[in-house]
Amino acid sequence: MIDSDTRSRVLQLYPMLRELSAAELTLVTARLMQFPAGTVMFDENQPCQGFPLLLSGSLRVIKSSANGRELQLYRVMPGESCILTSSCLLGDTRYQARGIVEEPLEMVMLPATVFHSLLGKCDAFRRYVFQLFTGRLTDMMELVTAVAFQKLDQRLALLLTAKSNPIHATHQAIADELGSAREMVSRLLKGFAEQGWVKLGREQITVTDLAALKKFATL
Repeated sequence: MIDSDTRSRVLQLYPMLRELSAAELTLVTARLMQFPAGTVMFDENQPCQGFPLLLSGSLRVIKSSANGRELQLYRVMPGESCILTSSCLLGDTRYQARGIVEEPLEMVMLPATVFHSLLGKCDAFRRYVFQLFTGRLTDMMELVTAVAFQKLDQRLALLLTAKSNPIHATHQAIADELGSAREMVSRLLKGFAEQGWVKLGREQITVTDLAALKKFATL
């Protein structure tokens, strides 16, 4: 069982659970879990252990190829949950991607039995789960469109404009997010630097001409 302080944090980040009565909330079993950065929370073909409610930190969900290339599918932040986990619980299937802790993570895990119970009796929770599918499906369609129809240099420019400046990340991390190779991303970043759009440092990229990057990304 989680303590009262943790329950308050959960209700603040996941207000749909406030629909439950005090008596029903006391029957919701859950456990508080903490993971350091880099932890593999789940991997392909593993069974789902429960439904996570993130309180702090972040989780990257990625798909890997046989040659080791990775494509980031989406991130999970506090107040959100993982659509892949929802899918596994609803369909009684195993994971088809990997979840890696990006920033030290704290979460409450609802057992599968509790997830199914809430889905059946709590309208707000059920709406939340189905809205997860709607939002993530939109994100996935945008990702598919970008990968299929947009050039890598434009996707890189768009990614740089969307991040806080300066960007503290390695070229490998940027490549993983784009589903590309580090060498290709490094070459494109060098070209951006020669154009005067960015300044490259050790594990840092400073955008020096945001307008030019945005224009290039939408060509």
